[in-house]
This record gives sequence, C-alpha cells and structure tokens, in this order.
Amino acid sequence: MAKTVSYNRPDGGSVNAYLAEPANPANSPGLVVIQEWWGLNDQIRGVADRFAQAGYRALVPDLYRGKSTIDAEEASHLMDSLNFGDAAGQDVRGALQYLKASGSAKAGVTGFCMGGALTVLSAVHVPEVDAGVSWYGYPPLEFVDAAKIKAPLMGHWALHDVPFPIDGVGKLEEKLRAAGAAYEFYRYDAKHAFFNETQVGDKKLLPMIEYQPEAAALAWQRTLKFFDQHLGMDRS
Repeated sequence: MAKTVSYNRPDGGSVNAYLAEPANPANSPGLVVIQEWWGLNDQIRGVADRFAQAGYRALVPDLYRGKSTIDAEEASHLMDSLNFGDAAGQDVRGALQYLKASGSAKAGVTGFCMGGALTVLSAVHVPEVDAGVSWYGYPPLEFVDAAKIKAPLMGHWALHDVPFPIDGVGKLEEKLRAAGAAYEFYRYDAKHAFFNETQVGDKKLLPMIEYQPEAAALAWQRTLKFFDQHLGMDRS
C-alpha cells in the first residue's frame, strides 16, 4: 500500500513524501528512505516498496520539492543546491517524527549516494534516529562529530567508488572508532551505486557507476537483519 503524504518539519514547514506500508502497518517499525541525487523517482519508490514488503513503513521525503532528473549534470546542480544541514535537521527529522507519531515505536534512516551522506549527518544531528544504514555516501568528515552518534550505524561501501572514495571510508571509520560509536562497515568489490538496478547498459555517460547484483543482494540481506535487530521487527 503506497500513497503520497505531507508532514511537518520541526520549523513548521511542510514536506511531501512517498509512503509505502506493509499490508498490516499497525506497530510496524518506520524507515526514512533518502534518495540518490536523481530525486524522488520510480527507482527510490521501488526501494521503499521493498522495505514495505519486508514489513517496514517506508517514507521517502521529497527533498527536491517535486524535481527529479535522469541527467547527471542536472542532478549535480540539484544536489549542490540542497542545504544538507537543513535537509537532515528538518526534512529527515520531521519524517522520523511523523513515523513515530503515526504508529512506529522505532524508526531508522537509510539512504543512497547523497542520501547516504544525509544518513550519516542524521545520525549525528537527529536524536530520533534509532538506527542508520548508509549506502556508498558520506559527508565531508569535518561535519561528522562522531561523539554525537548514539544510534547504531551500518555502512555499505564500494571499493571502486569515485564520487565517495574508499579512503574516506577508512577515515570515517577512525572517527567512529575513536568516539566509541557502534557501527558495522562492509566493503564490496563494486562501483558506486551498485544497489541501483537501473544503472546497467551503456555507461558512456557515467562509467563510474554500475549495478552489481551479488553485492546488492548481500547488502540488502545485511540491512534487513540490522534493522530487524535494532528497530524491533518481530518476524515470529
């Protein structure tokens, strides 16, 4: 079951979002699912649908306010125009508050590429986060105060990632370890966006990204197990 909803940010502003829910959503854990730089498109709606099929209430905020694209240059412009601090502290926080106020006792955050970076920022700045999973995306590390991260964090990283180099993952890991944060990081022999099933075929435009089904399947399995554990999913 899926629909478009509107929720309030902490500052009172309104955000539209795509909500996918399981057949029996009562008491189901919630997930905020954060888009790649393309916007709120059919692919990220499909990810939310998969989480709903796994028993989660999955909410995708429309961070670009109705805009989406298939053009890399335009996507870069849209991402560069986004205020990441505002997106994490207002859009994502409001989404978590909406999920908890509407029936989810616990709620997590997961995101891809740009959304992965916002997942890490949300773990730092949003107290409502109960668990987070970042997929091949991290913010500039000077904005990561790891001592503020209280929720467990998982990360899926591509060894051959160009937009988010793997060296940065090691530096992020050092910060988390030094702060005593709870985290699980996994590295895959893959390129950026290895979970995105639409990234196949002609790679003349973006040779740096490619769907890798084996890595995608393993990361998905690990993600569900992680969220089940930390968000209290009862599969009995």
